[in-house]
Amino acid sequence: MIYKRVAARLKAQDWVAITIELGIVILGVYIGTWVANRNQQSAERGDTIRLLNELRPEIRYQEESFRRFERYQGTTGAYAKVAMAGWRRDPSVSDNAFVIAAYQASQITGSATNTDSWASMFGNQQVQNIRDPNVRRQLIRVLSLDSTVSDYRQGDTDYRKHVRQTIPDDIQNTIRTRCGDVTNDTLDAATLPATCDVMLPPGEAAATAAALRARPSLVEDLNWHRAAGASLLYTYSGYIRTLRVLGRAIDRSGEIGAE
Repeated sequence: MIYKRVAARLKAQDWVAITIELGIVILGVYIGTWVANRNQQSAERGDTIRLLNELRPEIRYQEESFRRFERYQGTTGAYAKVAMAGWRRDPSVSDNAFVIAAYQASQITGSATNTDSWASMFGNQQVQNIRDPNVRRQLIRVLSLDSTVSDYRQGDTDYRKHVRQTIPDDIQNTIRTRCGDVTNDTLDAATLPATCDVMLPPGEAAATAAALRARPSLVEDLNWHRAAGASLLYTYSGYIRTLRVLGRAIDRSGEIGAE
């Protein structure tokens, strides 16, 4: 209808009326576009807030995974001390305990971190939708972390390789079956039993202990293995600290939880 009126005004050369009619059309288009953009921005912002809220349980999951990893490292460290005593021929350490400890000290686990998946969820536009500058800043820090630095393969050292070359396969299988990693359905991080009551045949235990002591370089390998584990733990703890700061920023933010 408005276009018919404009055509009629043109025929009558009523320029004032034409200008008003065109202004109404332009204003209507502008308002419609503005409303559509606002609705789209609101929807995108709502998606961002939901993603931030989903990070809360994920951060708790990561913290629990780290605590399990920390306990795992403490357990392998205790086995390493027994193994070192065995290499020193400490009379308090039997051949059976020495062999088990030497093997268990080589056990490794890794983190459940993967910032790549989070970065794919939070693109640049999603980050910009966050109005709280502290939350935005802390999220950018988390997304910029390289989770590969806490990869379990850092623990795949020469000690792990060489000690398993020395201990017979059947003994390894026995220890692994009775005292290996324990996992559950809720967490990826494994736990390692603090004690292992496996009793190896005395002759096999004595022969394996002798083979281990015949390779004194394993002591240096174990030192390096423990240092690599400590480095992995330190890096992982830094990642978790950054996550905790983000979690506190989300909890304190007035905009999170309201779309």
